[in-house]
Amino acid sequence: MIDSVRGIIQDMGSDSITLEVGGIGLRLEVPTSILEAAPGIGKAYYLYSKLIVREDSLALYGFESRDQRTLFNTLLKVSGIGPRIGLAILSTLSAGDLQSAVVNNQPEILVQVPGIGKKTAERIIFHLKDRMTEPIAALKIVNEADGEVIAALTGLGYTISEAQAAMRSLPKDAADEIQVRIRLALQYFSQS
Repeated sequence: MIDSVRGIIQDMGSDSITLEVGGIGLRLEVPTSILEAAPGIGKAYYLYSKLIVREDSLALYGFESRDQRTLFNTLLKVSGIGPRIGLAILSTLSAGDLQSAVVNNQPEILVQVPGIGKKTAERIIFHLKDRMTEPIAALKIVNEADGEVIAALTGLGYTISEAQAAMRSLPKDAADEIQVRIRLALQYFSQS
């Protein structure tokens, strides 16, 4: 219905952005990546959008690309996943991280998303398995120890994407001990 929106940024909230379009302020719920990339109040901005009509509300969601919007629509087809959880997934995980978690059957990655427990993560993987079939070569498969390292890093406030970037930076001959891998991963953040 409303495929895209171009307007002047009037306001930015913690999970939304308001664009003035033809004198009307449209509030779009957005992933955090949109808020981080936005040029600032008073600047023009273009977003792909999805309008969700419910009996008691109209909600407009904004995305930086058609692919991100398509991924959001795919997530909404999973039983028990609504727009809020869909946005939380897109805010926490990149498309590549989500695809890697699904292809490599890693619910521990999805559990890091606020509002998703183990059963929901497993359901998402089950429903998306047929839709996301190609593994991403750049992302190595996370073993149980690496999953614990990622959990420790996210517990320290890093995002899943940042934690996985730190894991990818580890030397191939790094020790398998969790404490050593955490220390090496933290060194990655001190260098950047």
